[in-house]
Amino acid sequence: MTRVLIDTNILVSAVLFPQSVPARAFFKAVTPPCRAVVCDYSFDELRRVFNSKFQHKIQDYERFLSIMVSSVEIVPTPPDDENAKNIPQLRDVKDLPILCAALAAKADTLITGDKDFLEFHLANICIMSAAAFLEIL
Repeated sequence: MTRVLIDTNILVSAVLFPQSVPARAFFKAVTPPCRAVVCDYSFDELRRVFNSKFQHKIQDYERFLSIMVSSVEIVPTPPDDENAKNIPQLRDVKDLPILCAALAAKADTLITGDKDFLEFHLANICIMSAAAFLEIL
């Protein structure tokens, strides 16, 4: 089974645009042979984003959250220093919790819309866009 960690920006897009490529990638990630993984950091970040930027979409967020909680594996986000020594330097240090969670969860794939991540390479995790994920798997 392919373990797929879903970055927060994919989740935000899936909530805001239910017919979008990120939404389709989310639903593909929660369907076998994939096993979708979301770290608790992303849950917190998702809530912050909707409370601060998209309050008019809170009902959509809550509906999506009820689907997500029952269809993904929620993993803890390890402290940055736990895996940081094994990771080359990231341009945006705010991405470190997501990457550390992907490593700790033994994710095979990380789907993201973050250009910094998409230009980043790790030997044991395939980092790709939602569109690439839909094409490959």
